[in-house]
Amino acid sequence: MATVSMTVNGNAVAADVEPDTLLVDYIREHIGLTGTHVGCDTSQCGSCCVMLDGDSVKSCTMLAVQAEGAEVTTIEGVADNGEFHPMQQAFHDNHALQCGFCTPGMVISAIDLAAKNPDIDEAGVRRGLEGNLCRCTGYHNIVKAVLAGAQAMKG
Repeated sequence: MATVSMTVNGNAVAADVEPDTLLVDYIREHIGLTGTHVGCDTSQCGSCCVMLDGDSVKSCTMLAVQAEGAEVTTIEGVADNGEFHPMQQAFHDNHALQCGFCTPGMVISAIDLAAKNPDIDEAGVRRGLEGNLCRCTGYHNIVKAVLAGAQAMKG
């Protein structure tokens, strides 16, 4: 067993885990935050994306021990006092979800993408979200939402 400590959504957390525990399992099973989804376990779908020290990462292929001492933000931590993050609001306003399974990872990735590329264009959004799969939509509204969210994050 290894004790893993980190800050998740602004709260210090620690848990004893097996050394091969994935970060997604640490978040879901040891912390109890279930917004981060397990979709493929192969780093293909992006449903498990979280922010690690400000960068979007796929938590299904990262060990919890690799996040020792890190600042982790899950989908539960992006809203501010009950108010949607601008990217969450943009996904809502642009109807960029259907079943919602991919949405937490998609939003986390989109926040990171927009933060690093505030003037991103449609082609940039499509390239930037290549690692996030949605099985329900045609991506059109997701792209619209990311563009709108990026603009809202700038202002």
